[in-house]
Parts: sequence; C-alpha cells; structure tokens
Amino acid sequence: MKTVSGKATPLIAPGETLGVIGAGVMGRTLLHGLFDSGAIAREQAWAAASSQSSCDAASEELRIPVETDFRSRIAGSGMILICVKPKQAVKVTSILRESGLRPDTLLISILAGATIAQLESALGTHNPWIRAMPNTPCVVREGITVICAGTYASAEHMARAQSVFEAVGQCLPADEVHFNAITALSGSGPAYQYLIMEAFADAGVRVGLPRQLALTLVSQTAVGAAKMVQSTGRHPAALRDDVTTPAGCTIGGLLMLEDGKIRSVLARAIEEATKIAGSLGAAVSDKDKRS
Repeated sequence: MKTVSGKATPLIAPGETLGVIGAGVMGRTLLHGLFDSGAIAREQAWAAASSQSSCDAASEELRIPVETDFRSRIAGSGMILICVKPKQAVKVTSILRESGLRPDTLLISILAGATIAQLESALGTHNPWIRAMPNTPCVVREGITVICAGTYASAEHMARAQSVFEAVGQCLPADEVHFNAITALSGSGPAYQYLIMEAFADAGVRVGLPRQLALTLVSQTAVGAAKMVQSTGRHPAALRDDVTTPAGCTIGGLLMLEDGKIRSVLARAIEEATKIAGSLGAAVSDKDKRS
C-alpha cells in the first residue's frame, strides 16, 4: 500500500466496497491483480457488465457479484473503476449521479480520450477523479499505466489509484496534456509490437526456420532487448551499436530497415493514433446524449 505523510493509505475503508463498471478484459484484469496482491478481499468487490451472459461469465471467473443493474451498489462504494467504452460514459455518469453516489467516492476512469474536465462535467459533482491509461500487458502483470489527478483529487487519491495499477505492473504520474500521446504510444503500443514480432517471425520462416522456433526466438529477443534498456539505463542507440560490428550482418539488416523508412513509418503510426485518441472523448461532451 502507498503511504501519504508516512501513513499507510488503504485502498478502501472498512465497510466500503470497490466496484468495476465494465467487466471486460481490463476490468477483470485489475480485479485479479487486486485480489492476488491482497489489496482487497473478494467480498469487498463487485462488478457490472452490459449483458447477463457477460455477467455470468465474469462472476464465475472472479467469484464476485457481477450485475447489469448496479445502482444499489453505488452508495456503499469507496472506489469505482470505470472501464467502459467512451461512448458509454454519459450513461454511466448519469447512473452514478442518480444512485446515491457519495461525494467522497474516488472515481478512476480508463476511458481513452475522455478528459478529466469532460468526466467532471458529465457527472456534475465534486467527486475526486483519477484518469488512467493502462495497457493490455497488465494481464501478465507487466503493464504500464499512467495516471493524473482531477480537480478534486488529492495526493492520497493518487496514492490509492497508484496502488490499483501497481498490482498489475508499473504506474507513473503524468500531466493530462500528454494523455493522447500516451494512449498512442503505450496504450496502443502492444499492437505495434505484435505486428513487428509477427513480421520478424514470418521472415524467420522465409529463411528456413520452423515457425514455432522463429516465434520463440523473436518474442524472447524482444523481452531481452526491453530488459536491457530498462536495466542498463543506456540509450537504445548505444545498445544497438554493441550488436553492430563492422561489415557484419547486423549493419546490413539495419541499412535495409532504414531504406524502408522504418523510423518515419513508426513515428507516423504514433502520430495518427494520437490524433484519433484526441477524438474519442467527443461523446462525453455531448450533453444532449445524457439519459
């Protein structure tokens, strides 16, 4: 548990519950991480999903109540994680507002593109909000999440939110102005890495390797290279130079990659994803859609 002013910061107070609205992959992953780390007990948690079949499947997996109608759960919740699609944010905030939400309940949003200002406006209360952007490697406890505080969130609220995401990987604070770029770089980043690994594995097959061997070599090489960057603190260019001997095969391959403008293509991918991330919260600002 994180500390504030030298004191332990409990995730939720005794008698309170933690709710997850949106029991999809990320919602379930966060709950598994919290249970496995001992941050909360199963009897302190509940979740919500949009269909009964999804509720039944999530409830069986998590061994907690998962319901389509969560209104009765709101008043007793000390923390609520909102893990729905951005277009569902207005409906969720309307339910929260009308179902006895306490003013001290901490709300954590992982909605891509939805700003703190949009969420605070949609809810219309002074509840503390934390905006977060995790990524799917949280499933294997190797995620990276970035968080920022809303208007009414304190250092203690940030510490509690950090505890949630450190149960599934690393967690860092950042200014909200960077969140669209963060969404593009680390939120979408695993998909780009998978595409690159798939291409490398296909290339290995092209030059004669069995597919499974090629995929194992590629994936472990990616893991090892990432750990080298993290553990040594050296710039990737310096680590690359260590592998690049004069007149060797590595420099030949690097030149082919540069001929293909790989730097430009990757940079443009992040640029495009950043632009799209900025448009995803538009539905939250459309007050005419409030129910």
